Amino acid sequence: MRRTLNVVRLQMINRQTFIWTPLIILVGATLLSILVYAMIPVDTPKYGGAGQAPLWYFMAIGIGAMTYTFPFSQALSITRREFFLGTMLTAVLASALMGVLFLIGGGIEVLTHGYGVNGYVFYLDWLWEAGPLGAFVVYFTLALGLFVLGFTGATIFKTWGLTVLTISWVAVALLLVGLGFLATKLDWWGGFWEGVMTLGALGLALWGLVVTVGLMGISFLAFRRALP
Repeated sequence: MRRTLNVVRLQMINRQTFIWTPLIILVGATLLSILVYAMIPVDTPKYGGAGQAPLWYFMAIGIGAMTYTFPFSQALSITRREFFLGTMLTAVLASALMGVLFLIGGGIEVLTHGYGVNGYVFYLDWLWEAGPLGAFVVYFTLALGLFVLGFTGATIFKTWGLTVLTISWVAVALLLVGLGFLATKLDWWGGFWEGVMTLGALGLALWGLVVTVGLMGISFLAFRRALP
């Protein structure tokens, strides 16, 4: 465990990657949204998706954690298992921090009536219908899932090269399009959206955690053969 925690310290040496850059993106996206909301001449609530910006950045963090830090860790005699567990623990902690920041942002929006312009970046009704804890799970899952997705893609690249990575992305795209085609032909969309509404944001986030854990398993299997 001590050596795993040392990997967390290794990943956090450059705090700009895990802390300051996401904060800058978060604050910048919020300020831009407020300015845009202020220019919209309506009194009804205004919602935007700018809050997604720092979450998508977590995919880039996942890529960097593998491509930049992994080779350096091998020079320090850190085992692959220790590096993988320590990196995933770092991702969990960073995702939890992001979830807390989104909750704080949502609280500020409620107290200030949407920054005085009835505009909302964090407090989106559907995401908060299960309460603050449910919203935290949603934001945490999104950040962690995107990190693991980026880390897994970088792991496949380091293990089998660009060709296999490209084939993997094309295969995933074909699978999704194929499922959409099948759902259209068999008229499944009505049941699909009904299921989504029944699960709610929290239910979808919990299933997202299951998928993320599965993706971690795939990533670990590929990581065992990755080249520094």
